[in-house]
Amino acid sequence: MLARAARVIAYDRAMHIVITHNEPGAGLAWQRELSRRLPDLQISIDPGCPDGAAGLPGTRSHPASAELASADIAIGWKPPADFFSRHSRLQAFFSTGAGVDHLLRHPGLPAGLTIIRLEDAGMGPLMADYCLHELLRIAGRHDAYAAQQRDRCWQELPAFSREDLPVGIVGVGVLGAQVGAHLARAGFTVRGFARSAKSIEGVEVMHGDRAWPAFLAASRVLILLAPHTPQTDKLIDAAALRLLQPQGWLINVARGALVVEADLIAELDSGRLAGATLDVFRQEPLPASDPLWHHRAVRITPHVSAPTQIGPSAEQIAGKIGALRRGERCSGQVDSQRGY
Repeated sequence: MLARAARVIAYDRAMHIVITHNEPGAGLAWQRELSRRLPDLQISIDPGCPDGAAGLPGTRSHPASAELASADIAIGWKPPADFFSRHSRLQAFFSTGAGVDHLLRHPGLPAGLTIIRLEDAGMGPLMADYCLHELLRIAGRHDAYAAQQRDRCWQELPAFSREDLPVGIVGVGVLGAQVGAHLARAGFTVRGFARSAKSIEGVEVMHGDRAWPAFLAASRVLILLAPHTPQTDKLIDAAALRLLQPQGWLINVARGALVVEADLIAELDSGRLAGATLDVFRQEPLPASDPLWHHRAVRITPHVSAPTQIGPSAEQIAGKIGALRRGERCSGQVDSQRGY
């Protein structure tokens, strides 16, 4: 599929790139960074996104003819419902994040369209630090001390050693491998779970369906870094959580749809699970009425564990576009059947 896209994209006339993004200001930021790196190309902002009426001077941001109204390449996040019908000539879509489920679920996505995801682009260290921070909070009993402060209670609690908190990481791709190696260097025992065998320094990687129960049983802290696919949807349910070591902890920095939230709350309420750190949710923003907001054992952040770094990400995408223009294969192409 990529070879077909590369042949179509590698032509002589000017290529038109369109940016679509659902967050105000993001379209302009991407346009600015990409225009610095691809000054010979037309880079416009799709009129269907919040920045659609804006454009930077000197970027040829408004198509000069009807021929250019449909872009050759799109770059963005969560395109509007009619996006693909308006860009019928599109040959490739670059997702401005590591996840592509927002595209694969799009009802207008053309069959066979080449989708290319970001590969780290500065997100790995941020996610690794986020997970390490949460582990250190758990080890030092910081949530318990915060509760004691509210109750004006002065009581020393036994801290957990790193040996007390074996970590299991579900999904050890580009980001998961960095998180695992980072936690291992910090002294934690780390295991990863993957579809197939992998080698990561300091991390034991278990793979295959038969290894799943043993992987969970060896983990006290479970970190989710897998993509959202039909196979991972609702992967972490009551049965999975009950296989964790007693007083376990869940950290989800992947996708909210991997977790059955009602089962998670039930396990927390029963005391079998000690706590959860949730950066992602099935519905975002998390509704104000959701019980997770007020649960005593849940820590919530608003999908900020690894925000996209636009500068490094634009550099990566510009390099991939250059490869496509030369008719070369570029990395990060998504297998739509697998979902990543």
